[in-house]
Amino acid sequence: MQPNDITFFKRFQSDILAGRKTITIRDKAESHFNAGDILRVGRYEDDEYFCTIQVTGTSTVTLDTLTDSHARQENMTLAELKQVITDIYPGQHQFYVIDFKCL
Repeated sequence: MQPNDITFFKRFQSDILAGRKTITIRDKAESHFNAGDILRVGRYEDDEYFCTIQVTGTSTVTLDTLTDSHARQENMTLAELKQVITDIYPGQHQFYVIDFKCL
């Protein structure tokens, strides 16, 4: 079985597959992706493959510079996005935005 390149929490799977979630915000450990990369995507909880994405762009952001545009691309409100990010990455402030599309 081929390993997955990136994982998402199961709760995001349907939004990714429907094209409602088109970015992911990660910490430095996952800052190595580049535009054009083709990635196998799995669920975080069980690492089960569910789709393939292509990275369409990358950028950096801080918690303070997150915008409503980021939130829309994550299919949530800005307040929800900031809460999710601080829950996943407590105490961190520098993040890496990965824009993607499902293939």
